[in-house]
Amino acid sequence: MTTSEKVTQTLRDSAGVRWMVLLFLAFAMFCSYIFMDILSPIKDLMLSTRGWDSTAFGTMQGSETFLNVFVFFLIFAGIILDKMGVRFTAILSGAVMLIGACINWYAVTEAFMGSSLEQWFNNHLNYIPGFDELGISPFYEGMPASAKFAAVGFMIFGCGVEMAGITVSRGIVKWFKGREMALAMGSEMALARLGVATCMIFSPMFAKWGGVIDVSRSVAFGVVLLMIALMMFIVYFFMDKKLDAQTGEAEEKDDPFKISDLGAILSSSGFWLVALLCVLYYSAIFPFQKYAVNMLQCNLTFSEVPADSFWATNTVTVIQYVIMLVVAAASFASNFCKQKSVKNGLLALAVVALVVFCYMGYMRQSAETVFAVFPLLAVGITPILGNYVDHKGKAASMLVVGSLLLIFCHLTFAFVLPLFKTSAVGGVIVAYLTILVLGASFSLVPASLWPSVPKLVDAKIIGSAYALIFWIQNIGLWLFPMLIGKVLDKTNPQLVADLQAGLITPEQAAISYDYIAPLVMLASLGVAALILGFVLKAVDKKKGLGLEEPNIKE
Repeated sequence: MTTSEKVTQTLRDSAGVRWMVLLFLAFAMFCSYIFMDILSPIKDLMLSTRGWDSTAFGTMQGSETFLNVFVFFLIFAGIILDKMGVRFTAILSGAVMLIGACINWYAVTEAFMGSSLEQWFNNHLNYIPGFDELGISPFYEGMPASAKFAAVGFMIFGCGVEMAGITVSRGIVKWFKGREMALAMGSEMALARLGVATCMIFSPMFAKWGGVIDVSRSVAFGVVLLMIALMMFIVYFFMDKKLDAQTGEAEEKDDPFKISDLGAILSSSGFWLVALLCVLYYSAIFPFQKYAVNMLQCNLTFSEVPADSFWATNTVTVIQYVIMLVVAAASFASNFCKQKSVKNGLLALAVVALVVFCYMGYMRQSAETVFAVFPLLAVGITPILGNYVDHKGKAASMLVVGSLLLIFCHLTFAFVLPLFKTSAVGGVIVAYLTILVLGASFSLVPASLWPSVPKLVDAKIIGSAYALIFWIQNIGLWLFPMLIGKVLDKTNPQLVADLQAGLITPEQAAISYDYIAPLVMLASLGVAALILGFVLKAVDKKKGLGLEEPNIKE
């Protein structure tokens, strides 16, 4: 065997090993996505059992990105990634996520209620000099102690999950550059986003287990999964280390970070357009996920399923989840079949399973299981989109299409869905179709935006570039969950007043909000993203950034 042949025989050159590594990274992010939205499908239970209102819920959910934005932790994370390498940063991010999740779990347990720690949080953190004056404090006077302490844990978790995000992106670039990079990034995010569906299906089940409501069980489920995520990062550590031993390459930390590198990134107009598109697009999706189930509860009429019915059992929850996995696996695998008959068979299986999944969601009369359909279409089409970008390009054009779909979906939720409130079947059908299209829109981002970043910056500072984009994105992810909560309370004054006066119960209030104002606000983000998408296409054409060009040169 010649020397040149030896160089090519590495783990990275094996398609099977490359995709196995991707699976480890995707599963770790899958677990983190579950915890990120673990309380989203049980917002009504947090309001009724922990005394939170929409403002407290939104403030706690927005706290996830507080340290990343205002203590610049994401910038430091990018520097750590560039200096210490993917392996070290992956394990560090997994450990930080787990620590924050454990704090978040304890904050919503019965043990915390009535404890001296709860008393301390009731009496402190009501005013933070500087932050309160700027209007960016993660706490406020009157915020429930459990929400405050949960916010502390969520902040720490947020540092870990965003660090994991940039680390996984850098890891994929390392293993897939010059190969199927857009397909790999799109597939990773599609598989990871199955965590959203998993969360929507299982979080309410654990919270209501045995007929006794305990929201801490849902969070404990997420904590266990984050332990598994840490294990996945440890496995990746050894595989990546073996790759470097085979190639003889030093890991990224041997190429020291310099402050001047940030100047090179920030001086790129293409970088800024991509970063702003990212913050607008993700701000219209991730904060919405945290309220989507409650929005459906308020805009659709669900009848109570008898306790002795098959549709009220945990067994049907597991069956529906298995069917969801069939939809995801069949639709995803169909992209890689060369035989037309097998491909069509898998697609047919996916469609039939999707119809069954939707039927079961309707029979369960559960908003959580209706929204669980969100990532399923994305899983099927993301590989198609990634493969298209790899071989044909048109990444900037895909962002424009994604923005148009985003606007359409939020306006449909705001103005069309409420018209079907009295139609049990019609409302659910409209909800399903709109949620599927929104999920498809979301799949355009990982398939087109993230693989474009290496075209805009030098390879040795990709980690810092991703960190800067994530930091800018995190500003929106901090702001909009909080804004949605405040807008809900401000635009539903009678509801808030009736609840405070005891005229309605917390359970009734939790499913009676008018969501038009926050949904229009999110649609406006889509409009801004659409405008920037056209600007990006013009800049790309003028400066030749290569965003519309394929990743794989034939």
